[in-house]
Amino acid sequence: MDERPSFPHWNGPLEHETDWFGALAALSRYLRGPDGCPWDREKSMRDFAGYAREESDELLEAIESGDKPHIEEEWGDVFFVLLAAGAAAEHEGVFTIASALARAHEKMIRRHDHVFGDAPVESSEAAVARWNEVKARERGES
Repeated sequence: MDERPSFPHWNGPLEHETDWFGALAALSRYLRGPDGCPWDREKSMRDFAGYAREESDELLEAIESGDKPHIEEEWGDVFFVLLAAGAAAEHEGVFTIASALARAHEKMIRRHDHVFGDAPVESSEAAVARWNEVKARERGES
């Protein structure tokens, strides 16, 4: 017998991090929908970006406190508000969560060419220097 509560936005498993990511992404979209929350529906991507800043500050405070459950809670809040910003961006036609994730993945692979390419480094200082070289090249600064 399944003891897991039923949610209108998610009926899949909740066992792995990918399941939880899917459930949270679905929740961020559901809250903007007709059966969701009026407050969420009226917020823009820009509004949620401001909340992300506030939540990030709360995460830093939690980290400084060393309270692990509080750190976990605030990390989840930051993560969720970013998903809410993504759901708003989808609604506004700016980007999709999937396209932003793909772009972030591609960018991190490019910026870590010392890991995934043919430019190995031996120190964190060299890794940062290489990161900055790649970043400057991407921006046309080199």
